[in-house]
Order: sequence, then structure tokens, then C-alpha cells
Amino acid sequence: MIQTSNLCMRYADKILFENVSLQMNPGNRYGLIGANGAGKSTLLRILMGEEAPYSGEVSVPSQVSLGFLTQDHYKYEDLPISEVVLMGRLKLYEALNEKEEILSKADISDEDGLKLSELEDIILNLDGYSVEGEVSRILDGLGIPFEKQADPLRSLSGGYKLRVLLARLLFFKPDVMLLDEPTNHLDIVSIAWLESYLKRYEGTVVLVSHDQHFLNEVCTHIADIDYGEIKMYKGNYKRFEAQKVLEAEQKDLAVVRQDKKREDLQKFVDRFKAKASKAKQAQSRVKMIERMDEIKQAPSSRLSPHFAFKSVRKPGVSPLIVKNIDKAYAELKVLENISFDVERGDKIAIIGPNGIGKSTLLKILMEEIKADKGSYEWGYETHLAYFPQDHAELLNSKVNLIDWLWEYDGSATIGTIRGILGKAIFSGQEAEKKITALSGGECGRLILSMLMLVKHNILILDEPTNHLDLETIEQLSKAFAAYDGTILFVSHNRYFVQNIANRILEITPEGLRDFRGSYNEYLKKFGEDYLDKESNLKNEKSRNKERKAEKKIDIKKNLSYKDQKRYSKEERILKKEVTKLEEEISLKEKMILENETLLMNYEEFSNLHGDKQRKIMKNKDVFASDLEKIMTSWEKACGNLENFSQNFKASK
Repeated sequence: MIQTSNLCMRYADKILFENVSLQMNPGNRYGLIGANGAGKSTLLRILMGEEAPYSGEVSVPSQVSLGFLTQDHYKYEDLPISEVVLMGRLKLYEALNEKEEILSKADISDEDGLKLSELEDIILNLDGYSVEGEVSRILDGLGIPFEKQADPLRSLSGGYKLRVLLARLLFFKPDVMLLDEPTNHLDIVSIAWLESYLKRYEGTVVLVSHDQHFLNEVCTHIADIDYGEIKMYKGNYKRFEAQKVLEAEQKDLAVVRQDKKREDLQKFVDRFKAKASKAKQAQSRVKMIERMDEIKQAPSSRLSPHFAFKSVRKPGVSPLIVKNIDKAYAELKVLENISFDVERGDKIAIIGPNGIGKSTLLKILMEEIKADKGSYEWGYETHLAYFPQDHAELLNSKVNLIDWLWEYDGSATIGTIRGILGKAIFSGQEAEKKITALSGGECGRLILSMLMLVKHNILILDEPTNHLDLETIEQLSKAFAAYDGTILFVSHNRYFVQNIANRILEITPEGLRDFRGSYNEYLKKFGEDYLDKESNLKNEKSRNKERKAEKKIDIKKNLSYKDQKRYSKEERILKKEVTKLEEEISLKEKMILENETLLMNYEEFSNLHGDKQRKIMKNKDVFASDLEKIMTSWEKACGNLENFSQNFKASK
């Protein structure tokens, strides 16, 4: 359990939050939300003990372990990937290493023998001989297959190294797990796996995320950082939104009522203050007006930027021609025979499975890396501007925001520079902050400021919504939709893609698919949704079923008639069990939806009898628990069905 008491955090005159008293209990999963720079990551660092609050206290019992996702992969570049994960349980890792060192000696002394006995006890008590499978399962769930797990960490890209560090934290299994944007470097299937893992996690989870779906799937509570305070809401993000709207309506109504009451009192005073018979009552109402507390609201930290991107003179009709681009990293081929032409005014979303080479293609076009084969040619009067996925590629200096932005246009006036920064919510002293003090979202807004300053008619954008809050993504979508230049971009944000793209380039292992139209129109025609987790999981399961079906046919062919009959009978029983459990899941999900509908209808819910309210609240937990048990049985039944062919063959 973590408790905070009267916690306050401020930097100079800027107060992030104050008088924060919270209690975070085991078994709950808390989502920290708020605008960029509101203090979400700061609060995580305070809870971890890496940063001291301005005032107040954080109380963590001495026996409670805390885990934080560190980014220190550079220390372990030459270690095998699985060994880096094993270091999550340091005592076990050290015991295994020390045992190996002793056993490697040519002569083992009596002292060594005693030490081996001690180490053996430690390893057995920590289930040391079963952890290899656990490590492998976690890495596989995060998209690092078994055959790669013995490779050195340096063999992975930066994003996959962070997956290994996340795996190390999950393997550690601390009592309290603190996660800052854990989905940023995960693909869709890995995010779904992490959601499932965290929902089964028995400890406390405190996480920061701008992924609405992730917050809805994982969180039992939402901690909202706004108005200089942190307020706790029970339920997921969807329920929080409804409660927030209700609160705002209630506060507005309270202000209206207070104003009406003040107006009525003032009318009475104005009417009767001169009459001796009513003077006493008038004076009494004057005092009532004076005693009325003003309903005040601190300014919200949720501010919307005002982006506006203008292109310089138009380029030629075909600003870019790409011919037969190939790119491989060692034996891994990521791009093969990629060819397409770009027309003026195109807003092209480049989509496809993770690791297919989308970002690599953008880097080739920006001359950051070289293609192994093929060519590309930028047309007449093309002026490029680039938003990299890794902000550090551009923000690698220690200057303040004004000086950094000025480097891109030395002829701009200070008024122009400050005006552009102001549009990106860097006003006043905020514009004088050092780049090193910026949060991830603030770094993104600063690069977008640069795109508003420099001259361009082609924008190359690699995951521009990463780290941005919901309000900023909304405004950015509108600004890029209104842009009269050409855009090539990569994004996993479906809302962003749908609102901007007028053309879809899908990179697949079989080649390039070029579709002219919006993302929704693309889906209607092809149906392969790379931006939706559930759709991706279904597609992956479908592909697995096809592969397994092919194997099953081969196995069945070689059976005798008697064995084929037994095979079909046993398979029918397994299929029947899966179908039965799927029906139970559908029924339970319907019950959960109906119960949630009652909970979300605050007016109807508040009019119910107390016993009925308690029953509805209890049903929420009971139904969720029932569903989890049925899902576990379903997964087991599916596993039995999927492995049936191989098991049947082995039993022969």
C-alpha cells in the first residue's frame, strides 16, 4: 500500500499539484491521466523515491517492493536477452551465477561445498529451476521469440531493448509496479498481451498512458491530475469521462443557482433598504450576500494548442518517385521492391505490421540511412520537414526552447518565435525552459513548433502522436487535415489516420498495396485493420488456425479408418467444449454490459434503493471474476484443441 499526505510539487512559481492525499491499495490498477506537463511522470518519480516533493510525504511500508521501468539497457548490451530479464530477481540471479562459478572450478573445496548448499537453498526457495520457462513466456508475450532470447541485447533495436527492460520488471513482480507509457514501443499484439498480464497481476499497478483503450482494459481507478489537484475516480477511463462530465454540469448548475440567489437577495436589499420597517431584513440579506462563498475553479491544466502548418509554393505534380527500394539488416529483409509515385496534395498513411519497415522507408527518404537497392527522386521545388519517432534525433542540445527554435530560422523576430511557441502552449517563462527539462509530450509539441516555423511543402511524420495528450492529438489532426501540402506519415493512432489520410500505402510481406481513399474506405475494401488490437488478434488467430489445419489434414491422412473415427470423435468433444465456453463468455459479457449501463446512468442509479445499488456494484466484481474464470477455461480448451493433432499423433 502507498499513501501520500499533503503532497505538493512545484517548480519555481508553477504548481503541478498540492494538498494531495491518496491511498493506493494492493490489487488495484491506477491510471494517471492529465495534460502533458501536468506532473504524471513527476508523481511516478516521487512515488519511486527518485525525486523529492516540494512538501508533504510519501509512505511506503518497508517490506513493500517497488519496481520502475528504467532505461539502462546500455549496461547490458553484451549479455544474453534472457539473462537481462533474469536480473529482475537479483538475489536469484546472483545465486545462480555464483553456483555456476563454483561448479566451473577444477577443485571444489569443503568451503565451496558449504557455499553450494547455501546457494541451492536460495535457488530452491526462489523457484530457480522453473524460472527459465517464465522468462521465455514473458519475452515471447512481448514479441521476442524463443529463438532470439539467447542473443545479446545489442542485437535488438532501441524499441525492442525497452521491451526487454519491461520484461525484466514484469519478471521482478514487485508489490508495486510503476509504469510510464508502457505501450509506447509495443506492437498491437504485445499491447493486448500486456493488458491480459496486468489484469491478472496481484500487486498494485500505477501507470501513465495516453492510450484510451489500454486505460479502459487495465485500470480499476483513474487518478486525474487537473486544476492543481489529483482526484481519484473508481472505474476505467470511460467511466471517468462520464463522471467528469457530470461533475462539470453539477458545478455549472451550482454557479447558476448561487448567482440566482445572490441576485434575489440583492433585489430585496435594493427594494427595501430605504424602508424603516424592512431595514433590519435588508441588512440581514446584505450579510448573507457577504457570507456567500464564491464558487471558484482553479484553471485547468488541460490546454489545447493552436497548430497551423502553411506550405510554401507548390511543388511539381509528382513531388516524389520511388523505384524498387530494398533494405535488409543482416539476414532480416524489411523492405523489398518498394515502388510508388506521390502526387501533389497526397496525405499518405503508411501502414502494415510492426517490423515491416515503415519507419525505415521514411528514414531512407530523409537520407538518414541508405537503401541497399533502388532509388527515389524528389521533384521540382520540394521542401521537406521531418518529425522523427525518436525526438532525441532533433532535441539533443541543452539550450532553451527559444534558442533551439531560432536555429531553424535566424531571420525570425523574437515575437515570431514566442508567438509560435505560444501556439504550442509554451507561453511566458515556459519558452525559456531548457530542452532537457521537457516531458515526452512537450518534446513533441516543440518539434511541431519547428514545423510551424520552417518552410516546407512536404511533411514526413513518424509517429507524431506519441506522448501527446488527447487534446493535442485532436488539434493536430485538424491542423494536418487543413494543410495544403503533401504528407507521408506513419501512425498507430486510428483516429489520427482516419482524419488525415486520403491515400493508404500498405506494406506487406508480399509487396505494396496502394489504395486511394480514407482509412475507413480501405477497411471496407480490404478489412485488415493494423490499428485495432482485436482485429489484429483475430487475424493472427485465423492465420494460426490455417497453419494448424494444414498440419491436421496431413496427420489424419496417415491414420487407419478406426483411428480416424476415434480422432473425429475426440475432436468433436473438444470443439463442443470450446463452443460451450464461447457461449458462456458471450452471455457473461452481455450481463456485464447491462450492469455497466445501469452504473453509467447516474440519474437512474441514484434513484435506486440502497440495496439495489449495492447489488449492482457487487455484480460488477462478481461478473468480472466469473468472466475471468470462464476465459481461463476457454484458453485451456482452445489449447487442448489446437494441440490435439500433435498429442493424438504422439499417443499412437
